[in-house]
Amino acid sequence: MAELTMDTLVSLCKRRGFIFPSSEIYGGLASAWDYGPMGVELKKRIQEFWWRGMTQLHANIVGLDAAIMMHPRVWEASGHVENFTDPLIDCRQCKHRFRADQIPEENLREKKCPDCGTKALTEARKFNLMFTTHIGPVESEGGLIYLRPETAQGIYVNYKNVLQTGRVKVPFGIAQVGKAFRNEITTKNYIFRTCEFEQMEMQYFVHPSEDMKWFEHWKEKRFQYYLDLGIRKSKLRFHQHGPDELAFYAKVAFDIEYEFPFGWKELEGIHNRTDYDLKRHTEFSGKDLSYLDEVSKERYIPYIVETSAGLTRTVLVALCDAYDEEEVEGEKRVVLRFHPRIAPTTVGVFPLVKKDGLAELAHKLDDELCEEFRTFYDEGGAIGRRYRRQDEVGTPFCVTVDYQSKEDQTVTVRFRDSMQQVRVKMADVAATLRKAVKDYRRVGE
Repeated sequence: MAELTMDTLVSLCKRRGFIFPSSEIYGGLASAWDYGPMGVELKKRIQEFWWRGMTQLHANIVGLDAAIMMHPRVWEASGHVENFTDPLIDCRQCKHRFRADQIPEENLREKKCPDCGTKALTEARKFNLMFTTHIGPVESEGGLIYLRPETAQGIYVNYKNVLQTGRVKVPFGIAQVGKAFRNEITTKNYIFRTCEFEQMEMQYFVHPSEDMKWFEHWKEKRFQYYLDLGIRKSKLRFHQHGPDELAFYAKVAFDIEYEFPFGWKELEGIHNRTDYDLKRHTEFSGKDLSYLDEVSKERYIPYIVETSAGLTRTVLVALCDAYDEEEVEGEKRVVLRFHPRIAPTTVGVFPLVKKDGLAELAHKLDDELCEEFRTFYDEGGAIGRRYRRQDEVGTPFCVTVDYQSKEDQTVTVRFRDSMQQVRVKMADVAATLRKAVKDYRRVGE
């Protein structure tokens, strides 16, 4: 496994159409990124895999898509208006901004800027991370609203609606994927920390006496999700929040961390949020958010076990974890070893040459396969170069139509990881790919 640097990954992502700087022709916008043809497909497949695992495979978990703009009282009730802050420090000399908790203590004592070295740091002040905007034709304080900094509150305020319409009973979950916005003091490490990002969250409503049972259940389930996604176990670990890290609403919290090229960082949080959120929204809205058990006739406020994963962070994990380099016949081979479940393209379809009817035959096969798989047709350049291009974007399988195909209706199927090639009847290609996806194991595992 080659050692990966972020510069190498960023270059690959730009070159192969995964991720572009936002508004690049105008010089770009810090902390914002656009997902290109390969990137949007990778993100879409990760999201679909998460959604299937959360909703399709769980009869007691339903979906939701709440609005980004919400009543401002939501964020007062949640504690974001008062507590969603970072300690901000400026340098009067170089004008750079820092989070106080990320500056070495020695620098803080001496008020020495970590960047320019000048003793010109300001005192720390609270900086609220929520983006504000206004609704209505006139900008006024009465029209002030926030862009949501998380998706969870949209679930809590719709909890009663789901109960009344979804025919669910405690324990049950509500899943949501959507955009969130945070006015981060410092954005860094590519798409790891940005002002605009996407979350995949599931809030699981349980009886207060069963909160830790379900917390442990989802803690293990969420770790297994990343293994099923094809992420190497050696690169994953749990981190338990200590007393100084624990959010004010949480009884216990664990992070799933991944070892990025820039170190171990949070990928997903699993939190026991107790009944804090529903109690607060009951208080601020005046609406009864309790749950009535129709069998026992017990009425209570459910506890909530939260699983909150960053979709955009998971994209970065998938890219980092998949990247590999090796030498093949004296040349460097760059390959992204995505699990076939999430690869942006499942199969490349190539005619050996463009003439003698091979292109027409390859197009016919491509038309058949694209009904079930994400395909990419390519007839440009030497076949070896076409293989290398697909290796570099992580395509797990390639199918080549050649002169023998015209004689016996067989094609060559090439496997990305091993570079093994087998002969398969054209009518059996879809079944071969289906089985290869199901049985996939990363080389070396």
